[in-house]
Amino acid sequence: SYTRINMAWIQIRIRATEATADAISDHLMDVGCPSVTFMDTKDTPIFEPQPGEVKYWAETTVIGLFEATHDMQAVVDYLQVQPELQQQFHYKIEQLEDKDWEREWMKNFKPIQFGERLWVCPSWQEVPDPSAVNVMLDPGLAFGTGTHATAALCLRWLDSLDLSGKTVVDFGCGSGILGIAAIKLGAKRVIGIDIDQQALDASRDNAQRNGVADQLEVYLPENQPDFAADVMVANILAQPLRELNEVILGLLKSGGNIALSGVLEEQAQSVASFYEHQVNLDPIAQEGEWVRIIGVKK
Repeated sequence: SYTRINMAWIQIRIRATEATADAISDHLMDVGCPSVTFMDTKDTPIFEPQPGEVKYWAETTVIGLFEATHDMQAVVDYLQVQPELQQQFHYKIEQLEDKDWEREWMKNFKPIQFGERLWVCPSWQEVPDPSAVNVMLDPGLAFGTGTHATAALCLRWLDSLDLSGKTVVDFGCGSGILGIAAIKLGAKRVIGIDIDQQALDASRDNAQRNGVADQLEVYLPENQPDFAADVMVANILAQPLRELNEVILGLLKSGGNIALSGVLEEQAQSVASFYEHQVNLDPIAQEGEWVRIIGVKK
C-alpha cells in the first residue's frame, strides 16, 4: 500500500558517493530530516547483498524530505561545513509532488484542464478533447506533472496570456511542462533554464514528445545566451526567488509579464518585497498553502 501525504513538502537532493552516503544521511537526520532515501545516480544495478551487508552505488543521490516550512538555508549552511561535503557540495531543493508516492501516481495522473484552452495529459492516455491545446507529458518520477498547486497556478496564468510571437523563459524548467505549454499556447521561442542536467534532458524528451523540440532551448545557467524575454515564469522556491531576483528580472524586458511560484502563503510578502521595486504587482493568488505572485516589469 502507499501512503498519501496531505501537507506541503520539499526535498533536498545531494550528490554523494558510496563512501559519503551514510554520513550525509546522518547529517540530514541531525537537522531534523524525517525521511532519507538513497537513489542510484547512474542506473547501476546492485545485486542482493549478503546478510548484514549494506551496499550503495558508486554514485548515489541522497534525498532528504522536509516539511515545506523548514528552514532550508539552515540545512544548507550546516551541510556545507561537514567534512564529507566541503570538497564537493552539489544539491538541489525542490517541491515534492503532493500526491501518492512511488509509481502509484502514474495510475492517478489523469488529463487535467488548466484555464480555458489548456490540458495536460499523461502520454500513455487518450486526450479527452483533441481540439484543445494538449500538452502530452511523461515526467519521470523526479519532475512535475502539473498537479502540484504551484504548477497549476502557473499553467492557468499562461493560459490567460496572449503568447503569440512571444519569447518565454521557464526558469527552473524541471519536466519542461510550463515551457511546452507556452509553446502550445502560441509562444514563438521558449528558453528553459535549470541547474539540473537531468531536468534539461526531461524537458527535451517531453518537447520531442509534443513535437515542439525546435522551439524549446534548454540551458544550464552558466551556458545561457543573452536575451530579453517577454514573459518570465519561475516556479522554484522562495529562497532562490529571493536570492536570484536580479538575475530573474535581468532576463525580462520592460513591460514583460512575470509569474513567481513555489512560495508558501507565509513567504509571499517576503518574496514580493524583492520584486516590487521593478515590478507592478497584482494581488497574490493562492491555492491551498501555495501562492503565485504576478505582475508587469516597470
